[in-house]
Amino acid sequence: MGVVSFLKKIRNEFLRKVKYRHYKIAPGFYSGIRVRIWGKQRIEIGKNFYIGRDSFIETDVVIGDNVIMANRTAIVGRYDHHYQQIGTPTRLASQIRDADYNWHGLNSLTIIENDVWVGYGSTILSGVTIKTGSVIAAGSVVTKDVDAYSIYAGVPAKKVRNRFECQADLDEHIRLSAKKGHI
Repeated sequence: MGVVSFLKKIRNEFLRKVKYRHYKIAPGFYSGIRVRIWGKQRIEIGKNFYIGRDSFIETDVVIGDNVIMANRTAIVGRYDHHYQQIGTPTRLASQIRDADYNWHGLNSLTIIENDVWVGYGSTILSGVTIKTGSVIAAGSVVTKDVDAYSIYAGVPAKKVRNRFECQADLDEHIRLSAKKGHI
């Protein structure tokens, strides 16, 4: 292992065990530079998670094993500011980070299952579930749940195709992944 790899490993363990210690983050965590992670009540991240530089998690989320979030991706809340607070500009309205916030979004949990790849510059809004094995194409905005082993793209993201060409390939992928202990 080279010096740079060693230092990155130390940095990621520091982030996992010290900076983000109040969240549940499994081994194999990798974070690029300028990443921010915050959840009001719950963040759980599975094994072998990668989040690229300039990315954000700013909502409650449960992320499975072997998930990749490319550079400049975000998981954000839909209702981070009480934009319907009468007589108050949105900038000055109560926000989800406030202790006494009591509007929408408090129980909104985002779930990203195992073996998901979120492409460069994509945004995922809170409250959705991205099922196992899915791919979110670069620049997409996910506003609704995503089917397993599917590729979604666009704004808003829509299913464009299945991840594998045929059912036999998907079945073999699942069989081999289970055999190797990946799922």
